[in-house]
Amino acid sequence: MSIKKILIVDDSPTERYFLTDILVKNGFSVSTAENGEEAIAKIKADKPHLILMDVVMPGQNGFQVTRAISRDPETQDVPIIICTSKNQETDRIWGLRQGARDYVVKPVDPQELLTKIAALG
Repeated sequence: MSIKKILIVDDSPTERYFLTDILVKNGFSVSTAENGEEAIAKIKADKPHLILMDVVMPGQNGFQVTRAISRDPETQDVPIIICTSKNQETDRIWGLRQGARDYVVKPVDPQELLTKIAALG
């Protein structure tokens, strides 16, 4: 399946804008959510091909939301790339254990992100 529709989940408007800009310029269709609850509602309403998930957010954190998505039979086939400022190896391992397919540390390098998306497509 080629990846066209991407959901960005991040509580920072600046980060959402930055990621949206990179993705739209590269031909992706992008929707955004500010928190985990909004993300889960959007995924169920219009399933994306990929989710870029921040970790530090109000309410449920990105690890919890990733776990919920990857354990739900309706949404478990949607790959998740965690996109966070948490750059410890333990965070990366924990994120992958929650069901994420990849892990990118902020500030996001556009080329690295596009390469990781291409690898999943």
